Amino acid sequence: MQTAVPHPSPPAKQPPAADRVYTHVKQGVLDRSYEGGTLLTEGELAEAVGVSRTPVREALLRLEVEGLIRLYPKKGALVLPVSAQEISDVVETRLLVEEYAARKAVPAPPGLVERLAELLEQQKAQVASGDLAAAAATDRCFHAEIVRSAGNEILSRLYDQMRDRQLRMGVAVMYSHPDRVARTLAEHEEILQALRAGEADTAVGVVHRHVSRVSLLARGEVR
Repeated sequence: MQTAVPHPSPPAKQPPAADRVYTHVKQGVLDRSYEGGTLLTEGELAEAVGVSRTPVREALLRLEVEGLIRLYPKKGALVLPVSAQEISDVVETRLLVEEYAARKAVPAPPGLVERLAELLEQQKAQVASGDLAAAAATDRCFHAEIVRSAGNEILSRLYDQMRDRQLRMGVAVMYSHPDRVARTLAEHEEILQALRAGEADTAVGVVHRHVSRVSLLARGEVR
């Protein structure tokens, strides 16, 4: 009786080259590896990702449409800084959506409370390890869970459209004001406790204070 010889699994298929460049640059912009004002060249990006220049151009065009970079022919791509107007617009929209969602979340279902508690512990661990980019992403997930709990799909989609802008602002604030990270965690704890206790007014008040402070920190108006 012959023993079947297992065939090796085929290697995992890589995403298209343009997608790899797009992901590389976008992640670098969001986690501040490429800070606002950085000029990226096609050659440098092609070498970093291991592709030709053609997919680099395609990826950069997509990122320009998303408002993360600005292309300059024969020079490269400039990573756009977060403007004061963008900060104001994002915070204003967040307040409108998140205050509504916090009130709608009461009484909070057990699944929401459990998920928020899990995210809060995850964020604390990320802060303790110094991974502030990951902590900013978890911060955003914490708020997105509350928005989703409101059950309004249109608002959820609107909120998701701000994801990249929120992450850029969140990472910038955490790195610029590391002394404020503990306060962020404390405010998340307050939001969680208010939702758990069924105190809608308290939850909305903490959300308002918490999100409004992001605007001041991002603008550098408070220390």
